[in-house]
Amino acid sequence: MPEAAKPVYLVNTAADPVVVRVEGRACFQNSAGLRDFFTTMLVQEKRSFVLNLTHCTGMDSTFLGVLAGAALELRRLVPVGSLVICGAGPRNLELLQNLGLHRLLTVEAGAAPPDDCSPLGDTTEKDELANARLALEAHRNLVACDAANRSRFEDVLTFLQKRVEKG
Repeated sequence: MPEAAKPVYLVNTAADPVVVRVEGRACFQNSAGLRDFFTTMLVQEKRSFVLNLTHCTGMDSTFLGVLAGAALELRRLVPVGSLVICGAGPRNLELLQNLGLHRLLTVEAGAAPPDDCSPLGDTTEKDELANARLALEAHRNLVACDAANRSRFEDVLTFLQKRVEKG
């Protein structure tokens, strides 16, 4: 199994807020499980999340779009939910700010609090079409987060839309 496809998310759903710890690289190959996790937690009426990036070695735009989608959903709730990022190193912090995510979620400086996390279930790579759908949704979330992202991802959005339409 390629390194990028290995599960990299550890969670504590009993904590309040719910803790998600990223270990390794967060990318399109392993973001579907995280998106599904957020969806499940929202159905279970969880409203507060902490995302620990202390051991996150990198993030791609699909992962960041999944975060944007979760943050947008949390903002629609009554009462409004929250997504806090902690332990982000300089490069990951730069990525969050460059794409405007710092306006949707809270970024806290410093180390993350200790947690008791377990591996998130299935984060295996999906088929090509499922990955294209996920990436399209994630990049649309980034545009919803910050209109300046439309020009950054215009070619990606066009390519993914054609791929999804093709089936």
